[in-house]
Amino acid sequence: MGVISGLEQWLVYHPSILNFSWNPPQTPASSPLFLSLSILSYLSLTLLLSLLPLPHFPSRLLKPITALHNLTLLLLSLLMVMGCTLTLLTHTPHLRWAICFPPHTQPTGPLFFWAYIFYLSKVLEFLDTLFIILSRSIRRLSFLHVYHHATVLLMCYLWLQTSQSLFPIALLTNASVHVIMYSYYFLSALGIRPSWKRAVTDCQILQFLFSFAVSGLMLHYHFSGSRSGCSGIWGWCFNAVFNASLLALFVDFHLKSYANRRTKKDTVSLKES
Repeated sequence: MGVISGLEQWLVYHPSILNFSWNPPQTPASSPLFLSLSILSYLSLTLLLSLLPLPHFPSRLLKPITALHNLTLLLLSLLMVMGCTLTLLTHTPHLRWAICFPPHTQPTGPLFFWAYIFYLSKVLEFLDTLFIILSRSIRRLSFLHVYHHATVLLMCYLWLQTSQSLFPIALLTNASVHVIMYSYYFLSALGIRPSWKRAVTDCQILQFLFSFAVSGLMLHYHFSGSRSGCSGIWGWCFNAVFNASLLALFVDFHLKSYANRRTKKDTVSLKES
């Protein structure tokens, strides 16, 4: 209990977290200009760097930097999972708030602090693309990768700007998947190849399916509850369309990556028999 109490004090009741308020443009990185320039800069630099003949970066220099980057995002994702979970269990008036905020909810307090950290972490994740380009693994630089990294920043901005209902569930599931994903990338950067690469994609697909299932419950609260709906429903609409597009792209990636491998293995087996 002492450990849990200590975590609560640092991750929920610390004054900077407890008194957090999303207040554009006073809150750092909260202006529409910052959002627009971040996305445009990411897309422009990704296109430019992927076309330019960049100098060779020795793997002995690039791998430690990549490992540190992945470890940072792994620990940050774990921190967000713990902070959001403890906030829901100890600070929110009712666990129903994880699914449906009351109308006109103000973006203040610990839940929105962790949404803000999640939003900032998406800017840090832009470096994923840089490391892919520097490692010359251009085949990994897919439309899915770039589209996801660019659009997810806008999604997180809308969480805060609209006080969007259901974002605590989205934050928990996404950050949990990122703990698994960046664990895999961290170990790979160290030269260890875990056998559960496919599980990363499977978890991402399950995350989207779960989000649609919980969205049904949120819509039930929104349209049939005694209160006048859930906060941030228009932000949720964008989120739902974005998740649907990602699910389609991830399923397509999964089929192409693993169905093709299975076909090749079957072909090899037939040749050997």
